[in-house]
Amino acid sequence: MKITAKGQVTVPQEIRERFGLLPDTEVEFAVTGGRVYLRKAAGKARRGAALVARMRGRGTRRLSTDEIMALTRAE
Repeated sequence: MKITAKGQVTVPQEIRERFGLLPDTEVEFAVTGGRVYLRKAAGKARRGAALVARMRGRGTRRLSTDEIMALTRAE
């Protein structure tokens, strides 16, 4: 495997799938004893968690489950 002129490498698909390295995954490099390690960045909120956090508390009124189901089914 070679590093491109832009400093890029392709992480093999098997490794991406095994470790959940999806597009837009934040990664970081760690240097230990003359070796370089690539790992997922720690402490970063996952996309789903970030969306939920952003939407939390935005409701203007309480709805029952039946009312929510009626809205989503356009009844």
